[in-house]
Amino acid sequence: MQELIPINIVIGDRNYRIRIKPEDEGAVRSTLKTINDKIIEFKTQFAGKDMQDYASMVILWYATQTNPQSGNKSSPEFTAILDKLEEQLDKVLS
Repeated sequence: MQELIPINIVIGDRNYRIRIKPEDEGAVRSTLKTINDKIIEFKTQFAGKDMQDYASMVILWYATQTNPQSGNKSSPEFTAILDKLEEQLDKVLS
């Protein structure tokens, strides 16, 4: 089994310590930047909300960006990765 590394991340105004594969660190940090940039964007557009509202808006935005039903077409490689992940989750849950 591959060794996981601990990293500290910030989403909105909260800190989290997670463990990830070393090769995933760049992708995780890139995704975090996108999420935090969107939170800032929504804070600017919708003043007076709380952080949970902004996080919810970002989740909805992010889900519609990656959901094939939203009109965006996924690459075959991405779909294969998602299928493999789903199989692994099914094994763990059964």
